[in-house]
Amino acid sequence: MYKVVFLNHDKVFELYANAVYQSEMYGFIEVEDFVFGDKSQMIVDPGIEKLRSEFNGVQRTYIPMHHVLRIDEVEQEGTGKIRDASADDKVAMFPIVGKPIRPGGGSENSD
Repeated sequence: MYKVVFLNHDKVFELYANAVYQSEMYGFIEVEDFVFGDKSQMIVDPGIEKLRSEFNGVQRTYIPMHHVLRIDEVEQEGTGKIRDASADDKVAMFPIVGKPIRPGGGSENSD
């Protein structure tokens, strides 16, 4: 089982899945066979319910590699959650370098 932590729309998602692998689509990982805990529990965790509703009907999701913060192989599932990505987090996304811009305002490849 794997714990996958990734960024999505200024939120940090932490979810558990049984299958994680490199996608055939360049730059993505595939995550499938999600694990959201035991539905028979009497106590309802709003974090897990939010994850369940977010991934309701999803068989497989493709996450851009540069949004993945961490993937851990774990022996048993923990509690999945969605939280705000805050400035005090110790983990940050790898900086993405954009296309160079020439002093006149156009890119290097413009005609």
